[in-house]
Amino acid sequence: MTLPVILLPVGVDDAALDACLAALETTTPAGTPIWLADDAQGGPRVQAVIEHWLAHTRLQAEYTRRPRAIGESAHLEEMLRACGDADVAVLAPDALPLPGWLQQLADCLARDASIATATPWSNAGETVAWPRAGELNPLPADIERLAHACATMPLLHPELPSAITHAVLIRGSARARAGGLDTHSYGSWYAALVDLSLRMSGLGWRNVLCDDAFVGRRDEGRPAEGDMELLANRWPTWTARLAEFLMDDPLHAHRLQLQQAYAQAPLPEPQRDLFDAGTTPGQEQP
Repeated sequence: MTLPVILLPVGVDDAALDACLAALETTTPAGTPIWLADDAQGGPRVQAVIEHWLAHTRLQAEYTRRPRAIGESAHLEEMLRACGDADVAVLAPDALPLPGWLQQLADCLARDASIATATPWSNAGETVAWPRAGELNPLPADIERLAHACATMPLLHPELPSAITHAVLIRGSARARAGGLDTHSYGSWYAALVDLSLRMSGLGWRNVLCDDAFVGRRDEGRPAEGDMELLANRWPTWTARLAEFLMDDPLHAHRLQLQQAYAQAPLPEPQRDLFDAGTTPGQEQP
């Protein structure tokens, strides 16, 4: 099965981007298509990181930079529209994927035609945060062990209130049917993704957890000013539904099962931490 295109909007943090690209290089099959797109945000250090990575990457990479910024949600909608009806995986610019992440997301979408979005576990994943829900947990210390634990999880694909911005695979046909991102109402990818998720859900699709994939992140996504008020006005039950999900934690047993699998997973051979910054291909360790 051909893997989906990865969309990576470029941020302003060169160290976070460097770590993200290094993790991608190690955890993603060679030849996977990836598009780095800069909404006129990255400074000289960010551009230097990208140039060095492009010269050494095993992935099939493209890079674009807009002459003027148009805003986070508008930029992502521009990227998504350029991909047509293709399924695409959108990563946060500080995302830190574990081995197998993209194949597992693609397999999740392929198992059930009703799935519109597949979101992996994350330390900073709000409703899918691990090991504690709704918290900014520390980055996992032993990623090989955690990847092994994830691979043993039962594939239940529980439904989520919405997809989450650390990493999400979006079914292109569902996104097109729902009309794409509402860039006129929302400035942030955070709020625009919630709104898109709810519209796709209203059309009969599901937003689910990909049980066997994990993508770390250094921080949580955040809405732009005024976005949450707009969400509350358009979707009056959204805030209460999200709060209820976090309080009731219907993923508690599933989360505990991952915790137990992690504790029982074999210890891997010593190796470099894939989440270390400053390790893009070709760069020597200090």
